[in-house]
Amino acid sequence: MTVPFYVAPEQVMKDRADYARKGIARGRSLIGTVFEGGVLLCAENPSRSLHKISEIYDRIAFAGVGKYNEFDQLRVAGIRHADTKGFTYSRDDVDARSLANVYAQYLGQVFTHEMKPLEVEILVAELGNSDQPSQLFHILYDGTVMDENSFTVLGGDAEAIAERFGNEFMPDWSLPDALKSAIKALGGPDRALSSRDLEVAVLNRSNGRRAFDRLDIKAIESALS
Repeated sequence: MTVPFYVAPEQVMKDRADYARKGIARGRSLIGTVFEGGVLLCAENPSRSLHKISEIYDRIAFAGVGKYNEFDQLRVAGIRHADTKGFTYSRDDVDARSLANVYAQYLGQVFTHEMKPLEVEILVAELGNSDQPSQLFHILYDGTVMDENSFTVLGGDAEAIAERFGNEFMPDWSLPDALKSAIKALGGPDRALSSRDLEVAVLNRSNGRRAFDRLDIKAIESALS
Protein backbone atom coordinates (compact mmCIF):
# COMPACT_ATOMS: atom_id res chain seq x y z
CA MET A 1 0.00 0.00 0.00
CA THR A 2 1.47 3.34 -1.04
CA VAL A 3 1.48 6.24 1.41
CA PRO A 4 0.03 9.44 -0.12
CA PHE A 5 2.40 12.37 -0.36
CA TYR A 6 1.68 14.85 2.46
CA VAL A 7 1.54 18.59 1.90
CA ALA A 8 0.80 20.96 4.76
CA PRO A 9 -2.54 22.79 4.39
CA GLU A 10 -0.75 26.13 4.78
CA GLN A 11 1.47 25.33 1.81
CA VAL A 12 -1.50 24.24 -0.31
CA MET A 13 -3.32 27.53 0.37
CA LYS A 14 -0.17 29.54 -0.33
CA ASP A 15 0.42 27.77 -3.64
CA ARG A 16 -3.18 28.34 -4.73
CA ALA A 17 -3.01 32.01 -3.78
CA ASP A 18 0.27 32.49 -5.67
CA TYR A 19 -1.19 30.76 -8.72
CA ALA A 20 -4.29 32.95 -8.71
CA ARG A 21 -2.36 36.20 -8.13
CA LYS A 22 0.04 35.48 -10.98
CA GLY A 23 -2.81 34.82 -13.39
CA ILE A 24 -4.65 37.99 -12.37
CA ALA A 25 -1.52 40.15 -12.54
CA ARG A 26 -1.01 39.23 -16.19
CA GLY A 27 -4.26 40.96 -17.11
CA ARG A 28 -5.00 44.63 -17.66
CA SER A 29 -6.20 46.70 -14.72
CA LEU A 30 -9.51 48.33 -13.86
CA ILE A 31 -10.47 51.27 -11.64
CA GLY A 32 -13.80 51.86 -9.92
CA THR A 33 -14.39 55.22 -8.28
CA VAL A 34 -17.19 57.47 -7.08
CA PHE A 35 -17.79 60.91 -8.57
CA GLU A 36 -20.36 63.62 -7.96
CA GLY A 37 -23.02 61.97 -10.13
CA GLY A 38 -22.47 58.32 -9.33
CA VAL A 39 -19.87 55.62 -9.98
CA LEU A 40 -17.24 55.43 -12.74
CA LEU A 41 -15.78 52.12 -13.96
CA CYS A 42 -12.77 52.44 -16.24
CA ALA A 43 -10.77 49.49 -17.59
CA GLU A 44 -7.93 49.08 -20.03
CA ASN A 45 -9.59 46.91 -22.65
CA PRO A 46 -9.05 47.41 -26.39
CA SER A 47 -11.64 44.74 -27.29
CA ARG A 48 -15.01 46.10 -28.40
CA SER A 49 -16.84 42.79 -27.94
CA LEU A 50 -15.38 41.14 -24.80
CA HIS A 51 -16.59 43.39 -22.00
CA LYS A 52 -15.06 43.58 -18.54
CA ILE A 53 -17.85 45.86 -17.30
CA SER A 54 -21.54 45.03 -17.45
CA GLU A 55 -24.91 45.82 -15.92
CA ILE A 56 -26.28 43.43 -13.30
CA TYR A 57 -29.48 45.16 -12.22
CA ASP A 58 -31.13 48.59 -12.00
CA ARG A 59 -28.44 50.38 -9.99
CA ILE A 60 -25.80 47.63 -9.85
CA ALA A 61 -22.81 47.03 -12.11
CA PHE A 62 -20.27 44.21 -12.38
CA ALA A 63 -16.62 44.39 -13.39
CA GLY A 64 -13.99 41.67 -13.57
CA VAL A 65 -10.32 41.14 -14.32
CA GLY A 66 -8.35 37.96 -14.90
CA LYS A 67 -9.59 35.03 -16.98
CA TYR A 68 -12.46 36.27 -19.13
CA ASN A 69 -14.37 33.00 -19.32
CA GLU A 70 -14.28 32.64 -15.53
CA PHE A 71 -15.49 36.10 -14.55
CA ASP A 72 -18.05 36.12 -17.37
CA GLN A 73 -19.64 33.00 -15.87
CA LEU A 74 -19.83 34.88 -12.57
CA ARG A 75 -21.45 37.84 -14.32
CA VAL A 76 -24.17 35.64 -15.84
CA ALA A 77 -24.79 33.91 -12.50
CA GLY A 78 -25.10 37.31 -10.82
CA ILE A 79 -27.69 38.50 -13.33
CA ARG A 80 -29.76 35.33 -12.80
CA HIS A 81 -29.53 35.69 -9.02
CA ALA A 82 -30.59 39.34 -9.12
CA ASP A 83 -33.46 38.71 -11.55
CA THR A 84 -34.77 35.79 -9.50
CA LYS A 85 -34.61 37.74 -6.23
CA GLY A 86 -36.23 40.82 -7.78
CA PHE A 87 -39.03 38.74 -9.28
CA THR A 88 -39.64 36.68 -6.14
CA TYR A 89 -39.60 39.57 -3.69
CA SER A 90 -39.14 43.17 -4.86
CA ARG A 91 -36.75 45.10 -7.05
CA ASP A 92 -35.76 47.11 -3.97
CA ASP A 93 -34.58 43.92 -2.26
CA VAL A 94 -31.79 43.42 -4.80
CA ASP A 95 -28.63 45.05 -3.45
CA ALA A 96 -24.90 44.83 -4.07
CA ARG A 97 -24.04 43.65 -0.57
CA SER A 98 -26.05 40.43 -0.79
CA LEU A 99 -24.77 39.80 -4.31
CA ALA A 100 -21.18 40.34 -3.16
CA ASN A 101 -21.73 37.83 -0.34
CA VAL A 102 -22.98 35.23 -2.83
CA TYR A 103 -19.89 35.76 -5.00
CA ALA A 104 -17.61 35.61 -1.95
CA GLN A 105 -19.09 32.32 -0.77
CA TYR A 106 -18.69 30.75 -4.20
CA LEU A 107 -15.11 31.99 -4.72
CA GLY A 108 -14.15 30.88 -1.22
CA GLN A 109 -15.63 27.44 -1.80
CA VAL A 110 -13.74 26.98 -5.06
CA PHE A 111 -10.48 28.28 -3.55
CA THR A 112 -10.69 25.94 -0.58
CA HIS A 113 -11.99 22.73 -2.16
CA GLU A 114 -11.10 22.72 -5.86
CA MET A 115 -7.73 21.87 -7.35
CA LYS A 116 -7.46 25.14 -9.28
CA PRO A 117 -8.74 28.47 -7.91
CA LEU A 118 -10.51 30.96 -10.15
CA GLU A 119 -8.05 33.48 -11.58
CA VAL A 120 -10.36 36.45 -11.12
CA GLU A 121 -11.00 39.56 -9.10
CA ILE A 122 -14.43 41.11 -9.36
CA LEU A 123 -16.12 44.35 -8.41
CA VAL A 124 -19.80 44.83 -7.58
CA ALA A 125 -20.77 48.51 -7.58
CA GLU A 126 -24.06 49.97 -6.44
CA LEU A 127 -25.24 53.53 -7.05
CA GLY A 128 -26.25 55.29 -3.86
CA ASN A 129 -29.18 57.59 -3.24
CA SER A 130 -29.95 60.49 -0.93
CA ASP A 131 -29.91 58.19 2.12
CA GLN A 132 -27.11 55.78 1.23
CA PRO A 133 -23.69 56.44 -0.37
CA SER A 134 -22.50 54.49 -3.40
CA GLN A 135 -20.75 51.23 -2.56
CA LEU A 136 -17.89 49.32 -4.16
CA PHE A 137 -17.42 45.67 -3.15
CA HIS A 138 -14.04 44.31 -4.27
CA ILE A 139 -14.00 40.49 -4.08
CA LEU A 140 -10.72 38.59 -4.31
CA TYR A 141 -10.03 35.14 -5.77
CA ASP A 142 -10.26 33.52 -2.31
CA GLY A 143 -13.62 35.07 -1.41
CA THR A 144 -12.26 37.98 0.64
CA VAL A 145 -14.60 40.97 0.41
CA MET A 146 -13.38 44.55 0.72
CA ASP A 147 -15.96 47.30 1.09
CA GLU A 148 -14.73 50.54 -0.47
CA ASN A 149 -16.51 53.88 -0.42
CA SER A 150 -14.10 55.94 -2.53
CA PHE A 151 -12.17 53.92 -5.12
CA THR A 152 -10.60 50.53 -5.76
CA VAL A 153 -8.19 49.01 -8.29
CA LEU A 154 -8.35 45.47 -9.67
CA GLY A 155 -5.75 43.39 -11.49
CA GLY A 156 -2.41 44.16 -13.08
CA ASP A 157 -0.05 46.39 -11.11
CA ALA A 158 -2.79 47.33 -8.67
CA GLU A 159 -0.61 48.81 -5.92
CA ALA A 160 1.21 51.27 -8.18
CA ILE A 161 -2.01 52.27 -9.98
CA ALA A 162 -3.84 52.76 -6.67
CA GLU A 163 -1.02 55.00 -5.40
CA ARG A 164 -1.09 57.15 -8.55
CA PHE A 165 -4.87 57.42 -8.52
CA GLY A 166 -5.09 58.02 -4.77
CA ASN A 167 -2.83 61.05 -5.07
CA GLU A 168 -5.44 62.76 -7.26
CA PHE A 169 -8.68 61.36 -5.84
CA MET A 170 -11.41 63.79 -4.72
CA PRO A 171 -14.78 62.57 -3.39
CA ASP A 172 -16.97 65.08 -5.25
CA TRP A 173 -15.10 65.51 -8.51
CA SER A 174 -16.77 65.63 -11.89
CA LEU A 175 -16.93 62.74 -14.36
CA PRO A 176 -14.34 64.27 -16.75
CA ASP A 177 -11.88 64.85 -13.90
CA ALA A 178 -12.37 61.33 -12.55
CA LEU A 179 -12.01 59.80 -16.02
CA LYS A 180 -8.84 61.77 -16.81
CA SER A 181 -7.23 60.71 -13.53
CA ALA A 182 -8.25 57.07 -14.05
CA ILE A 183 -6.75 57.00 -17.55
CA LYS A 184 -3.57 58.67 -16.31
CA ALA A 185 -3.24 56.17 -13.45
CA LEU A 186 -3.87 53.15 -15.70
CA GLY A 187 -1.33 54.27 -18.26
CA GLY A 188 1.36 55.30 -15.79
CA PRO A 189 4.33 57.53 -16.59
CA ASP A 190 5.40 55.53 -19.66
CA ARG A 191 2.16 55.11 -21.62
CA ALA A 192 -0.61 57.34 -22.91
CA LEU A 193 -3.87 55.44 -23.33
CA SER A 194 -6.32 56.52 -26.02
CA SER A 195 -10.10 56.17 -26.01
CA ARG A 196 -9.77 53.03 -28.17
CA ASP A 197 -7.74 51.34 -25.42
CA LEU A 198 -10.48 51.80 -22.84
CA GLU A 199 -13.78 50.42 -21.70
CA VAL A 200 -15.74 52.93 -19.65
CA ALA A 201 -19.15 52.77 -18.00
CA VAL A 202 -20.98 54.77 -15.35
CA LEU A 203 -23.78 54.34 -12.87
CA ASN A 204 -25.33 57.80 -13.13
CA ARG A 205 -28.19 59.20 -11.06
CA SER A 206 -29.37 61.23 -14.04
CA ASN A 207 -30.12 58.04 -16.03
CA GLY A 208 -33.22 57.12 -14.03
CA ARG A 209 -34.04 53.62 -12.75
CA ARG A 210 -31.61 51.86 -15.06
CA ALA A 211 -28.56 53.85 -14.08
CA PHE A 212 -25.97 51.90 -16.10
CA ASP A 213 -24.55 53.59 -19.19
CA ARG A 214 -21.67 52.31 -21.33
CA LEU A 215 -19.66 55.13 -22.91
CA ASP A 216 -18.63 54.66 -26.53
CA ILE A 217 -15.48 56.13 -28.06
CA LYS A 218 -17.17 59.40 -28.96
CA ALA A 219 -18.59 59.82 -25.47
CA ILE A 220 -15.18 59.11 -23.90
CA GLU A 221 -13.49 61.67 -26.15
CA SER A 222 -16.24 64.18 -25.42
CA ALA A 223 -15.78 63.73 -21.67
CA LEU A 224 -12.04 64.11 -21.95
CA SER A 225 -12.32 67.28 -24.02
